[in-house]
Amino acid sequence: MVASISLPDESAQTAAPVAPPHPAAERIDVLDFIRGTALFGILLMNITGFGLSHAYSNPLNNGGATGADLWAWIIIQMGFEGTQRALFSVLFGAGIILLTERLEATNPVGAADIFVRRNLLLIAFGLFNAWILLWAGDILYFYGLTALIVFGFRKLPARWLMVIGAAALVLTACWSLKEGFDDLSAHQEAQAAQKVLASGKTLTEEQQAAIDGWKEKLEEHRPPKDVIDQGIAAHRSGWAGTLGAIAPEVMWMESWFFYRYFGDIFGMMLIGMGLFKSGVLTLKRPSSLYWLMVVGGYAVGLAVNYWEVTWIMRHKFDLLAYKQTEITYDLGRLAMMIGHLGTLLLFFRSGVLPWLRRSVAAVGQMALTNYLTHSLVCLILFTGFGLYGQLARHQLYYIVLAICTVQLVISPIWLRHYRFGPAEWLWRSLTYLRKQPFRRLQAA
Repeated sequence: MVASISLPDESAQTAAPVAPPHPAAERIDVLDFIRGTALFGILLMNITGFGLSHAYSNPLNNGGATGADLWAWIIIQMGFEGTQRALFSVLFGAGIILLTERLEATNPVGAADIFVRRNLLLIAFGLFNAWILLWAGDILYFYGLTALIVFGFRKLPARWLMVIGAAALVLTACWSLKEGFDDLSAHQEAQAAQKVLASGKTLTEEQQAAIDGWKEKLEEHRPPKDVIDQGIAAHRSGWAGTLGAIAPEVMWMESWFFYRYFGDIFGMMLIGMGLFKSGVLTLKRPSSLYWLMVVGGYAVGLAVNYWEVTWIMRHKFDLLAYKQTEITYDLGRLAMMIGHLGTLLLFFRSGVLPWLRRSVAAVGQMALTNYLTHSLVCLILFTGFGLYGQLARHQLYYIVLAICTVQLVISPIWLRHYRFGPAEWLWRSLTYLRKQPFRRLQAA
């Protein structure tokens, strides 16, 4: 059974090119549960990209920045920004270990071939999500590419996986720090050039470039109203118009953005592999460790994120304030991710609300289908019905609640009758080059 949106199939058994479905009893339910929760968290983060123009981080652009809309921005920024992709990357890494260990135990000769084909197909799903379902923020493409590189690290001990993963995150954070300081320097140069201009002196080419460069950054952060209106009109003009509007962003995401943030995805995957090998993700460690993750993660994460949010608000969402908070961004989001992970593991271990745990696990079990469904439903709502740019920010979360509720109900019902979600079944059949059984056999 497919393990996740981006996780390799943790139920694979491959004595031959075709792997029969792994018995449900042998699934690692806690990973399905975390995956389902993270899937909803991904939608929580993505919904502003689906429904608003240029408003993912700056609420002044579209969707409102007062009252309930402001509180929606505050809650997301403090509690979830940057944490969900980190959590998904951790789960992806765990899934790589699950898949490859089972492949190599039963079909060592064909294991690499199956793994590579599986992730090439994941890349194809990502391209479909971006270019057909029109979601520029697709993550499948990135995971499929990165998995092909992470594969070579799977045999390392847990300690080394986490050390190398942490080093990759540090390098990525250092890159972000450099960009942050470069932007602050660019602002200072532009301010100095403005003073020269105000004094009546002639600007040098470098001084004019400094002014123009900062002005361009300001317009990216707070586009003119006509630019926002044009984007809204394009997204409401139908499938072709939306494709034309997002095509440059998709190309940028699938090239420079992947290169820029490769270390983040790569590092979190390695850490996930290490956490799985060490038993952290499978609840083999004492509860005291998970409580330490919760207390320590939230203590650091909430403190850092609170400072960032209040600093931005105090400076009225000015670009310079955003650039200043980028310096602490990675510290806050990674600490919050650790807190979330510890909380989810403790909740699952507690045994409370078993019906909820089963429903969320079912969502995670068919997460590829559910993830693509998010894009399809939002394409219908925001492009088909013309709701793009029309709702207040807080109203978008009613849509999130509705989608999550429906998937919590439908996913466990579907899995009573079928072995996989539709997308998981297609992915698995193409991976093993043979049609896989779909319906569950009824007991005599």
